[in-house]
Amino acid sequence: MQQVTLAEALLRRKELQGKVDALKAIKANALFETIATRKSAHEGIDDVVAKVPKLNAAQVTHELDFHARQLRLVDAAIQRANWETKIEVDDQVNQEYAPPK
Repeated sequence: MQQVTLAEALLRRKELQGKVDALKAIKANALFETIATRKSAHEGIDDVVAKVPKLNAAQVTHELDFHARQLRLVDAAIQRANWETKIEVDDQVNQEYAPPK
């Protein structure tokens, strides 16, 4: 376990959220679908055109799961710091509004 500043954790959280969002978008697209078409070209010769994904779904899922877990861990640490950290504020901060007399 290592200690980092809250600012570093917040920056890491932003970075991880970006990666998770990008990977979710890739996973949601139809990028893993293999599409092939076959047309008769000339005298018994067929023209075959295929679109094959460069990534496989398992790779993207594994990376998405990895970054999503890191994001959950840093979120939990930030949330814990939110509840445990005390700061000094002026007494007026917690007073209710009172209209002038």
